[in-house]
Amino acid sequence: MNLQGKVVIVTGAGSGTGANTAEFFCKEGANVVLVDVNETNLKNISVKCSNAGGKHILIVADVAKDEDAERIIGDTIKDFGKLDVLVNNAAVGRYGSILDGTFMQSFDNAVDINLRAVLNLTCLAAPHLVKTKGNVVNIASVSGIDLIKSISGVLGAYSVLKAAVIHFAKIAAAELGSKGIRVNAVSPGPVRTNLINNSAAPFSLDQLKEDTLLNRISEPDEIADLVLYLASDKAKGITGSNYVVDNGNLLM
Repeated sequence: MNLQGKVVIVTGAGSGTGANTAEFFCKEGANVVLVDVNETNLKNISVKCSNAGGKHILIVADVAKDEDAERIIGDTIKDFGKLDVLVNNAAVGRYGSILDGTFMQSFDNAVDINLRAVLNLTCLAAPHLVKTKGNVVNIASVSGIDLIKSISGVLGAYSVLKAAVIHFAKIAAAELGSKGIRVNAVSPGPVRTNLINNSAAPFSLDQLKEDTLLNRISEPDEIADLVLYLASDKAKGITGSNYVVDNGNLLM
């Protein structure tokens, strides 16, 4: 994939898709900055990254806090001297519906992590990405494209925010393309992570299997594979795009 020596930031790297993505970048010889609010999770994935052979550092940070976002970029440049790839993966799912009065609470609890942090980190990273002709990969969701019937009114705020993440990828790609920076999004369908369980949604992840044509839930490594492709020179002609990995979920 020609990622040897690239400097990559992965937010939400302590678990799920972010953990697999960080590990896969290490396997490809990249220098990886693992960011997560959970220090224990970061240390666990650090062991896997060490076994993969890649050089990496850990940054315990809350991406929703401006001072932490600035520290993430600053420490990356201090330790590695450059930045090639930003993977905006950190996100939370929050249950909330309009009729029971919890929609705005779920929105307020998620907006800083799921959306504002993506915008802020991209803005902070952009001057450094100009120097390396780097790129950004935003992890969105199929729920930001077409609200899946099984989560309608349950993870509605999450869906609104992921739609904005997809739209921002296109906006950023349009502005930054002249500087050689590519920006893309990846929209997974159901993935075997803890996001649904942690959201307090009244259904299980396995129930979503019935809403896919292939009758399966994706594994985190499937998403990580696509992220690495988009971050690599193999995708040098791809920008402003949104790639769907949903086992046919949107067609149901």
